[in-house]
Amino acid sequence: MSAFNLTPSIPLTFILNGVPGLEAAHIWISIPFSTFYIISLLGNFTVLFVVTKEETLHKPMYLLLCMLAFTDIGMSTCVVPKALCIFWFSFKDISMDGCLTQMFFLYLFNATQSAVLVTMAFDRYVAICDPLRYDTILTNTRITKLGLVGLIRAVLWVLPAPLLLRRLPFCANHIIPHTYCEYMAVLKITCGDTRVNEIYSLVIILMTIGLDLTLIGLTYGLIIRAVLRISAKKAHQKALNTCTAHICVMLMSYTPFLYAVLTQRFDQGIAAHVNFLLTNLHFSLPPMLNPIIYGVKTKELRDKVGKYICRM
Repeated sequence: MSAFNLTPSIPLTFILNGVPGLEAAHIWISIPFSTFYIISLLGNFTVLFVVTKEETLHKPMYLLLCMLAFTDIGMSTCVVPKALCIFWFSFKDISMDGCLTQMFFLYLFNATQSAVLVTMAFDRYVAICDPLRYDTILTNTRITKLGLVGLIRAVLWVLPAPLLLRRLPFCANHIIPHTYCEYMAVLKITCGDTRVNEIYSLVIILMTIGLDLTLIGLTYGLIIRAVLRISAKKAHQKALNTCTAHICVMLMSYTPFLYAVLTQRFDQGIAAHVNFLLTNLHFSLPPMLNPIIYGVKTKELRDKVGKYICRM
């Protein structure tokens, strides 16, 4: 049997096994996931609609919020609908091409969102440290170009990963113990030499998430230094309040992702169902909470959304 399981092959389909050990509870698990997904779609499409319709919101900060909303929609849509098909209908099969396509777009949106968060940190830096030149430094055109650079960077870094994975032979066991095609989980069911894939995935993490977190840390270091030089307490509070929403979004985005990366690479005996719930928070909770956080913290956006709700 073991010899059979090690027989290399090119699979037509993989089997996404859902939540290992909790198959009987799939229906119950689907309730919060479907709820989070519906709320995230409603919230993010509301942000996109309101910012698009209101000319007074055609500003760099709101353009960045639209980019964040777009990546939130894309990232959650890559994972949640397929997960719900597994939970509700036991549709566990996914073709190899479908699996690699899902993987590409999932990490594409993830890397693009990371670039957006870096740009948002720079936006806060300019607003606090050089407010008089804000309109000159950060124009809508410049923000759009930065967004395109982030997207192109994401494509260039992410595209080789599924292509490198496709060249490998797979073992007879094509079961992936997950609800989506997570890179390391798929890599573990291959029978070939995976050193190049492992090194490249590590390089991607260091050159995207690692670099972006470093830039965000340096930016906030400069912001804190500038805030500490302000003598008035009210000015202190106002300056820090402008960063609160971004810090919350950043922590929600990076923390689950880093957890997922570490647990996939350094398995420390964490229960499979616990690992699943925590790693999948990255694709369900932040997309739901991001528009709520910015809606609460940004008065101008909150007022415009309230205007459209009152019209209904």
